[in-house]
Amino acid sequence: MSGRTSISKARSYQEIGAFWDEHDAVEFGEQIDAEFKVDIQSQVRYCPIDNNFTNSLRQLAEKRGISEVTLINLWIQEKLSQSNISKKPKEAV
Repeated sequence: MSGRTSISKARSYQEIGAFWDEHDAVEFGEQIDAEFKVDIQSQVRYCPIDNNFTNSLRQLAEKRGISEVTLINLWIQEKLSQSNISKKPKEAV
């Protein structure tokens, strides 16, 4: 980090953090209302895996040089393609 920040006059991220721990943004200039939308839906789903499978899964993933998550996703992708399920649900006729 070079120089100082404009408001806190800090020289490091630690100093910036310490400054904002003691101050509030309303102390510095006019505040403008803002509107925005946030979509908090996760792009990831977590599914529990039986403990009896985890060691074997970990060993196989390590043997293939990939993560457990990648291995699981590859297996799911393979099974879905074998079952002819499309990514998008078909509309009812």
